[in-house]
Amino acid sequence: MYRFLLTPRWFGINVFVLLAIPFCLFMGSWQLSRFEDRMSESRDAEQSVVTDEREAARPLAELLPVNKATSGKQATATGRYDRQLLVPDRQLDDREGYYVLTLLRTDGGKALPVVRGWLPGTPDAAKVPAAPKGEVTVTGALQASETPGDNGVSAQGGLPAGQTAAISAASLINLVPYDVYDAWVTLNTGDSGMKAVPATAPADSGLDLKAFQNLGYTGEWFVFAGFVVFMWFRLVRREVEFLRDAELGILPDDDGERSREQPQEKASA
Repeated sequence: MYRFLLTPRWFGINVFVLLAIPFCLFMGSWQLSRFEDRMSESRDAEQSVVTDEREAARPLAELLPVNKATSGKQATATGRYDRQLLVPDRQLDDREGYYVLTLLRTDGGKALPVVRGWLPGTPDAAKVPAAPKGEVTVTGALQASETPGDNGVSAQGGLPAGQTAAISAASLINLVPYDVYDAWVTLNTGDSGMKAVPATAPADSGLDLKAFQNLGYTGEWFVFAGFVVFMWFRLVRREVEFLRDAELGILPDDDGERSREQPQEKASA
């Protein structure tokens, strides 16, 4: 009954099934491993934010450019505070507020954006403590420039004078007449009674949409493998039923209609 499986047509079907199933299982396992890697990266990134605070601060120049390895590391820089800006629509402890961002002019002439702290409410320059005068040395967590529209960073324009939506060199270079480092620092201790802004994990190291896409693709590939097996058994079952019907002399409907039409045509002739 099952000798039809050895025919050329079924040989091609069987080869396809034998290749498709392990391929689907391999792709599903690979997508699952990518999800697990992102899970591990997320845990490591969150842990590094905590452990980096205990490390000794290093000069800013040793940590640039900012990448996954240096993001969150303790950095130190010396200079004089210059222009001060407010960054609206920033949450801390589930409260709305804003960052106080002050540019630190270093000896090299470039400015380092320093988040001195966070204040609740709507941005108000009159309520912001003045930056310390003279030469200062700051210590805090190094962060990569923000990208407007990502990770909750506002992309709105037309802000009032003295405000910026994103902390990035691309945004700040249009507001000040000097070069700005492609990085920023958040102080470990808020300046002048302000709340310190905690460091965040590096970009692309958390459980973002890509991570859950990997998990979704994992399920899809395993479903494909099951579908291939299901369709193979379905085709085999239909072939067996057809052969059994043929042995019993039961023809499909189309053949039966043809066989009934032929005698009628002979009779009319």
